[in-house]
Amino acid sequence: MPDELSFPRQYARTQRFTLGTPRAFAIAPDGTRIAFLRGKNGTDRATCLWTADPETGAERLIADPVRLLAGTGGEQLTEEEKARRERSRQGAAGIVDFAADRAVRCAVFALSGRLFVADLTGTDPDGAGVRELPAQGPVIDPRPNPDGTRVAYLSGGALRVIGIEGTGDRALAAPDGPNVTYGAADFIAAEELDRHRGYWWSPDGSEVLAARVDDSPVSRWHIADPANPQQPAREIGYPAAGTANALVGLVRLGLDGARTPVTWERAGRPGKQEADSADGSAFEYLASVHWSMYGPPLLVVLSRDQRTARILALAPDGSTKVLVEERDPAWIESFPGSPCWSPSGEPAWIAPRGDAYRLLLGDRVLTADEVQVRALLGLNAQYAFLSVSFEDPTRIHVVRVRLADGTLTHLGSADGVNTAVIGGSLAVLTSATLDEPNRRVAVLRIEGPDGGAPKQLSELRSVTARPSITARPRELVLGERALRGALMLPSNHVPGTKLPVLLDPYGGPHGQLAVASHNAYLSAQWFAEQGFAVLVADGRGTPGRGPAWDRSVRDDFAGATLDDQVDALHSLLAQFPDLDRDRVAIRGWSYGGYLSALAVLKRPDVFHAAVVGAPVTDWRMYDTGYTERYLGHPDQAPEIYNANSLFPDAGPGAWQWAEPHRPMMIIHGLADDNVVAAHTLRLSSALLAAGRPHEVLPLSGVTHMTPAEVVTENLMLLQIDFLRRALAR
Repeated sequence: MPDELSFPRQYARTQRFTLGTPRAFAIAPDGTRIAFLRGKNGTDRATCLWTADPETGAERLIADPVRLLAGTGGEQLTEEEKARRERSRQGAAGIVDFAADRAVRCAVFALSGRLFVADLTGTDPDGAGVRELPAQGPVIDPRPNPDGTRVAYLSGGALRVIGIEGTGDRALAAPDGPNVTYGAADFIAAEELDRHRGYWWSPDGSEVLAARVDDSPVSRWHIADPANPQQPAREIGYPAAGTANALVGLVRLGLDGARTPVTWERAGRPGKQEADSADGSAFEYLASVHWSMYGPPLLVVLSRDQRTARILALAPDGSTKVLVEERDPAWIESFPGSPCWSPSGEPAWIAPRGDAYRLLLGDRVLTADEVQVRALLGLNAQYAFLSVSFEDPTRIHVVRVRLADGTLTHLGSADGVNTAVIGGSLAVLTSATLDEPNRRVAVLRIEGPDGGAPKQLSELRSVTARPSITARPRELVLGERALRGALMLPSNHVPGTKLPVLLDPYGGPHGQLAVASHNAYLSAQWFAEQGFAVLVADGRGTPGRGPAWDRSVRDDFAGATLDDQVDALHSLLAQFPDLDRDRVAIRGWSYGGYLSALAVLKRPDVFHAAVVGAPVTDWRMYDTGYTERYLGHPDQAPEIYNANSLFPDAGPGAWQWAEPHRPMMIIHGLADDNVVAAHTLRLSSALLAAGRPHEVLPLSGVTHMTPAEVVTENLMLLQIDFLRRALAR
């Protein structure tokens, strides 16, 4: 990275220092190779497919997207592929994901709507083992069957299959309605339930289980680009709180032409909470699907209010049997990797027991009260592999738990944020710490013939650019609720010199920012270097502290999450006399944008300016899956929605804007289909009607992400300019 690049430009060009780090690992069960994605350097957006030798880390380039698209004018994405990447927050280009067969001998991927298959085993020169299959494009989400003889893929709403040699391309299921698709995840599944796929191969490769999504009941919204009025507005289906969701079903599709609908209890009428099931639950969310050789397909379905979840076993005739039912008076949490079958034929899942999220296997609880399980990474005959936190939620560990007695062993020793992919006797462990920038990627032998301690074999090479600044977070425990946070000061700060304060939260459910990772604080440190004391603090609802902590925000965004930021600030001011309580600003994006606007409108006695990025301003305009989980159904609890809205005229229960009015810069991408720009426009209109001056920065063509280099860089510079003006004396 050239020295002359400013940090904002470097931060933008490296996509927040994520480019160049190995990711998306597939481990051969025999331990001979690991396939993964990575660019050629820390600014290369054209992600390539590689393999590595687990013993040595020696790597081989398998597929280079630039070479594969040479002479075609570069990568072209359909609207469907853009939306899929937006839901998964994928800002890179090239080969952004791939799927491998069970033996990890071949990989398939889509590139510019075309289907490619790559040999992962040979010694061909770079790229010589990659060939294109004559699929009906544009191709989305291709996946080989377990033995690598066929490839399923999505195109034009249909689920299709083609032989690995390029023959026999045909549709297994084609749209049977104007808004019907097969094999794709619906909006709520992808945006709120972390289910980004919609079809699953059977272990023997003879069937595919596919989601059928009918978007017809969903309200149609239109997103226009005012900067290009000659282009028609883009129509999307957006299930706003209280309105109808897509109708999501499943069908078993045999390669022999068999078609078997899957049945479970669900809502009788779209958009209503009443159901035809005896207990009144409306199981209209398909949260996850697991299909392995150890048992029939497992489905997790959620009621509309998300207070009841059922783990279902699917029979060949399409009927389902309830294996487990979980109920919660607030909501049911979903976890990566849960549920699944163990090799012994027992279901394993993660659920709250007491005040801990714990791993359950059949009728046994395997993890202790002091362990907060975050994800189930893998399961074999002897061990479960878990992502967990202990007393300190800022640290995330990967552990091995012996199924026989619950004995816990750490994989790796990095004191920070760890995650892993498990395959056979190997793990790929990605670790970040406070002490060094970027992440290390290690290959571990996690179990040998003697069941001994994990052993590192090699490291996979990272080419991530080194940040031009060094984050210097001071880890803090703040206030009566022991809020976790970190303080960044300018590196040239002279003790005794007063500093304005900038709070930099996300602050909402599922959004943890206070973590033991150097790179997590880079942007906050840059703001600090501009002359601010920057506080990052996590309040109630953020992960890692157990069910009671998570559920304490139920019905109360505008109270609990704002109170925690105020408490964190007051605790900080009591500890650091150099901080100026009369110059306090707050900035945030998405939920953080909502929280920033809330702060200056409700507590101007504490906050003196706000940068408000892509805010939700009225929760009735945000989606069902997220909003109803935390605030309930708006028809049943309108006063809760009013109390959490930013508008003083929302209705009974609404709070009034406080005085004095504080400066606000509101930023929103006009192409945002997650938090639509109407949120900002309506807030701006209300502020104008009340005679409250403010600034609005519309971003033409920008979605909820801001991956464009010039946009990311200039947004940072414009925010600093605004904050300096707003807090000037």
